[in-house]
Amino acid sequence: SQLDISTAAGAQTALASIDAALAAVNTSRAQLGAYQNRFSSVVTSLQTTTENLSASKSRIMDADFASETANLTRGQILQQAGTAMLAQANSLPNGVLALLR
Repeated sequence: SQLDISTAAGAQTALASIDAALAAVNTSRAQLGAYQNRFSSVVTSLQTTTENLSASKSRIMDADFASETANLTRGQILQQAGTAMLAQANSLPNGVLALLR
């Protein structure tokens, strides 16, 4: 609608319309600000969750690495012990032959 500000009454009506429009804009800005705050809160929460999950994954992977390293060391020790026992078992017949000579 057109506003007539050539008269005092028209100017008052125009000011009332402008005030109503400003109130509507302010209400919309407040709502958008609230949405923005909620989104910021969600983003912060998701960032924290991502960091926590990354740290947890790292701890799990590190724990598995340590466990596998221990298993590898155990296997190597058993292999060396088996090799030493086999070497001793192979030398026994030579010792018996030496005694018989």
